[in-house]
Amino acid sequence: MKAAHIVAVVWGVGGVLALLSQAIVKLTPIALEPLGSSLAWPAILAYAFSVVFMAYSEGWRGFHRKFSPRVVARAAWLADNPRPLWLALAPAFCTGLIGASRKRMIVAWVLPMAIVVLVLVVRMFPQPWRGAVDAGVVVGLTIGCASIFYHGIRTLRGMRPDTPLDLPPALAETEVDV
Repeated sequence: MKAAHIVAVVWGVGGVLALLSQAIVKLTPIALEPLGSSLAWPAILAYAFSVVFMAYSEGWRGFHRKFSPRVVARAAWLADNPRPLWLALAPAFCTGLIGASRKRMIVAWVLPMAIVVLVLVVRMFPQPWRGAVDAGVVVGLTIGCASIFYHGIRTLRGMRPDTPLDLPPALAETEVDV
């Protein structure tokens, strides 16, 4: 395997996993904090709803069906088509922040900004409500990381995700060759 392949995969996918893992590590203690005391039924229901809702919406629909396969597929494309700037910024390339179609770049930039706003709002919630929301986020992000590993292993075995790469129009014709 060429050095560019290794850089694209390890730095691209690994960088995305590192960012997601950092959020999991930061949020887990906050999510678990209220569980050390007795919770009222509304708080227990909030935890259950948050975990189930985020596992499905963020973990399954957001990560496993869309984000994770695209990250891995874009890393594989970058490994086959190395460009120095995109290799240097491989996590940004893999997430579609750079080197993507206009639509993908808009989504890739707006979504994290919306998440930052939501994080700022949720930080104002008192416990146990903040813990309930954060528990759901931790579950969703954990499913997301597992999904990236899953798609990564499948790709290493020769089964690349069948997902649009959302490359810029000038490179779109190479998308079908991947």
